[in-house]
Amino acid sequence: MSAIVDRPRYVCALGGALALMRAMHRTIPIVHAGAGCAYNYYIGGNAGAGYWGGGYCGAVSTPSTNVSEKEIIFGGEGRLEEQILTTAELIDGDLYIVISGCQVEMIGDDIRTVADNVEGLPVLAVQTPSFKGNSQQGYDLLLEKLARKFVAKTGARREKAVNVFGVIPGNDPFYKGNLKEIKRVLALIGVDANTFIGEGENLDSFRNAGSAELNIVLSDVYAPLAAEAFKEIHNIPYIREQFPIGFFQTERFLHSVGRALAIDEALVNKAIKTEEEIYFDYFERIADIYNDIELQRYGVVAADSNYAPAVSNFISDELGWVPHLTMVTDPVTEENKAALDRRFKNYASGLEPRVYYDTNASALRHYLTGSWERNRNHVYYEPLSPVVIFGSVYERDYAEELGFPLLSISFPVTNRVVFNKAYAGFNGGLALAEDSFGLLVAAR
Repeated sequence: MSAIVDRPRYVCALGGALALMRAMHRTIPIVHAGAGCAYNYYIGGNAGAGYWGGGYCGAVSTPSTNVSEKEIIFGGEGRLEEQILTTAELIDGDLYIVISGCQVEMIGDDIRTVADNVEGLPVLAVQTPSFKGNSQQGYDLLLEKLARKFVAKTGARREKAVNVFGVIPGNDPFYKGNLKEIKRVLALIGVDANTFIGEGENLDSFRNAGSAELNIVLSDVYAPLAAEAFKEIHNIPYIREQFPIGFFQTERFLHSVGRALAIDEALVNKAIKTEEEIYFDYFERIADIYNDIELQRYGVVAADSNYAPAVSNFISDELGWVPHLTMVTDPVTEENKAALDRRFKNYASGLEPRVYYDTNASALRHYLTGSWERNRNHVYYEPLSPVVIFGSVYERDYAEELGFPLLSISFPVTNRVVFNKAYAGFNGGLALAEDSFGLLVAAR
């Protein structure tokens, strides 16, 4: 019998596609589904992503066919065609994308043929029912479609130009700041990074992506279909890299990209050296108080497959904390687990966290309780304390019950408003250190 999913940390595939379109410039979603599908995503996705709003044409403005019993019985393709034409008439956009919900997929509506038959409009169609997967698969399905049908085919290659994906908007509440920092650090070694949905980027970022020399997937799990589509259609190889947080992870990231692009190692080292001097000058500020009032903690992480290994490594090797336990909250395959397991080994500290894979929001309590011997009236007993939890709002009640500080870093994040904060890269490491230590001195 399948386990109950207690408060999932993701939405359905349709929601993942909607999130990507929310982040794309002048891209209009057309939802072919029952009434409420798009709005239900907005209710959960907007708040969970740090209140990022509906964008140019989202939230209650999202065009939808709102199919009813009539369409379910007789088919909804005519209703979809009507909605596409009406949407184009009322809403000015550069690209219109039809995405489908469960109901119309079960009755067999052919959304691709309907979209292809609309003349004079840039329309794509992507099948995104919930049985195709969750929001991470929805992101991948749409990005794959864009790679196959929207990205211009070209034999030209721009030297040291790369595409970066694997950071999912909404699913990562800090995606925009993270992509900005990734773009900045790659520029340090002369790499021109296209992040598709970062600051100042528009649909030309997608159209011209076929001329890149390399694709960088900042995830061990996300975007497998998109990465393979770019390789197959546009002949662009890809590498998978850990989402980097802090100096040491970003240093490894830059060296890896440098090797993939045959960049002079001396140039990479020079760029890193400059950032190192800046980075640790800030870290030096905390050194005295770190020792004076004992700011070392046990670290517990409950986060997605991008943040979980990166944060665990960061708190161990940069904060000097004990990485006690990490729970990866994404549903992942055995192959994914094997890739992720490697990320939790060979820390410079020599420590390794206990690692669990569980989508159940209540599971952290179980794993944490079982990870430490209880006090059974021992004469001498060392408690698991003090602890800081890095997770989502789902961990808030448990953290409050135990008296542990909580820093929300992984979806859903409803207790923070997120603008351009980043946790990726060099600057993201400083931000995460600042937020972590800030929790500990907040009541002083």
